[in-house]
Amino acid sequence: MADTEKERVFQEDDFVLIQENKRVTDTKLETKPTTFLKDALRRFRKNKASVAGSYILGILILLTIFVPMLSNANITTVRTVEAFLAPKLFEAGTGFWDGTRKYTRVVYDKEQEIPALTEKYSAAAIKAALVKITVDPEPTKIDAANPYGEGGVVVVATDAAIDNKNALLSSKTTVFDTSEDYKLDVVFKNEEGVSNSKLGEYAVYLKAGEDQILLRDFSRDYSTLSVNLSEALRSAGMDSVRGQVVFEVKSSAAGLQYILIESAVLSADSSASNVEELAQISFTDATEFINVSDINNLSYWSCTGRKGIHDSLIYYCDYVLDTYALVYGDADLVTYSASELNSWIEAGYCTYDYKVGPESFVKLTDDCPIDEVEDQAIMGITKKLSSITARGWGYHKLGYDKMPKFLFGTDMSGFDLFKRAFAGLRTSLILGLCTAAFCFSFGLVWGSVSGYFGGNVDIWMERFCEILGGVPWIVVMTICILHLGNNFFTFVLALCMTGWIGTAAGTRTQFYRFKGREYVLASRTLGSSDKRLIFKHILPNSLGTIVTSSVLMIPSSIYSEATLAYLNLGLQGRQSFGVMMSNNQPYLAVYPNLVIFPAVVMALMMISFNLFGNGLRDAINPTLKGSE
Repeated sequence: MADTEKERVFQEDDFVLIQENKRVTDTKLETKPTTFLKDALRRFRKNKASVAGSYILGILILLTIFVPMLSNANITTVRTVEAFLAPKLFEAGTGFWDGTRKYTRVVYDKEQEIPALTEKYSAAAIKAALVKITVDPEPTKIDAANPYGEGGVVVVATDAAIDNKNALLSSKTTVFDTSEDYKLDVVFKNEEGVSNSKLGEYAVYLKAGEDQILLRDFSRDYSTLSVNLSEALRSAGMDSVRGQVVFEVKSSAAGLQYILIESAVLSADSSASNVEELAQISFTDATEFINVSDINNLSYWSCTGRKGIHDSLIYYCDYVLDTYALVYGDADLVTYSASELNSWIEAGYCTYDYKVGPESFVKLTDDCPIDEVEDQAIMGITKKLSSITARGWGYHKLGYDKMPKFLFGTDMSGFDLFKRAFAGLRTSLILGLCTAAFCFSFGLVWGSVSGYFGGNVDIWMERFCEILGGVPWIVVMTICILHLGNNFFTFVLALCMTGWIGTAAGTRTQFYRFKGREYVLASRTLGSSDKRLIFKHILPNSLGTIVTSSVLMIPSSIYSEATLAYLNLGLQGRQSFGVMMSNNQPYLAVYPNLVIFPAVVMALMMISFNLFGNGLRDAINPTLKGSE
């Protein structure tokens, strides 16, 4: 039964010839023949990230070439007046990239109704540049003297030393006599806990040489003191003295003692000869008194202990300032020589007749740096024009035809950060390209020989690499710079001395990987030379991995130069990205654009090189030929 079933399984009817009546021939390939380069480009295009990286890299390289060539912005002449301008792309007031800066908690000048800025700019120029300002509705109390503060109380304090006399006294003596009605009015303030200290005992007296006329003995009476000094002189049996008012605080072993004085006013009848002198010694505003107390005049009061201020009132404001309008806006009156005016007339910028006067000025073109003439000066003997006083736009004075815009802003020297960044990047990029070209070529040859021959050749070559690689690159760089100077050639030489070791190690590894493969052995059997085996069979298959690390040599060299710039060993005599970043770093907290924008450029360069290298690795890898 089992044999019958087996025969049925293998019956002829169970088999069917599917091509019995069909002619089988070779078919034409549907795909077109291609070269290695075309296939590599096709694979590279399929990697979208690498394509995007290559576009970014191409744009950056074009900018490094053409921005320094085409831009007329200044990166050579120091112009401090143009320093720290904000980045500007749009017009002021748009709120974004418009050349304005926002400032918070800035002291407010109530008298001129502007933020308390440097005296470099006039109040009118600051007002014209203000885009927005918000002043605190209530003042803030501070314990410090400020030119824009007001009110408060004077703090007179003593140290803990028992034998130390501490007093506030007018440094200028003045005459007090009984023929006039001299008075002293002092307002004290009773407040504990100022500067974590205690109110102390004090005395007030009129000092005349060795004589002292007591006006209030040591006590803790902080009520208003009103004394008729003329009567005090009569009571002391004196007609007239030249003296000074003294506030003395008693020392205490318990710690710091103080008194608070709101005002101290010396007065006399209008007929007294020293009324004005008394007014200058007196003070009613503690903040004003402290502000002028460092000046050696009649308002000066000396203190043998400690003198300060408490609860001075000051206003703060937040504001938005158009930095370009402040620097390039309507300038104050400026004096120009007759020769300057004549040069503008000869150039056809304006006309002027000094015999008629300022009203004869006519501006013909926008190239003229002045808008109107306010006054003129005539030489006494020759009766010719000496100079004119005129008003004009600031950007004309600096040689601009119109108000400039700086995309990245300006640095501390007034240099255009956009142009300087790409001018420096061009130098750094050339440095990286030169370094990478040498390191890649030399490392490729060194690693190929070491990895192909192996044995003793490989051992000696590897030991040399280990010795050379054991020396820190920054030490090598520093020695080269100290002996050869901070020039371009020195940087290339120093970076190339050890930069090729990584490429050589990668190449050696790849050669050990591929030199035992069947196609290499077959080629050697057919009589191929070592040179052909290295450069025709092994090296092309190794390039994929090697290229990726080699491409990153360029940004790595740029980073190395930037690192040395932070050690004051950067390139000298030419624009450099690292030197620029090093110079801008101290201003990071105040003007972050000086570091952020160049850092973004550097980051884009690094990322694009990385993406480009990854795509290039896959594109030139022969093992991926024909793959999707």
